Amino acid sequence: MMKPCDESIKKTLKLVEDMLGLADEGDAVREDTGCGVLYGVIRDSAYKIKKLAETERDAHIKKGWWKE
Repeated sequence: MMKPCDESIKKTLKLVEDMLGLADEGDAVREDTGCGVLYGVIRDSAYKIKKLAETERDAHIKKGWWKE
């Protein structure tokens, strides 16, 4: 059983994948540059969050906390 803090990291990584999918989808159908900026910010934010979450996940794995 995963610890609640690890479940939150796992949910964060899922959220990041959803954000990246939304950015790709929105970028494909956008009709103006403002939307391009919006989806670029979403994509950039997702990658930053992903890096932080993966770093935390790896730290929890090294501590022996991460149990799937």
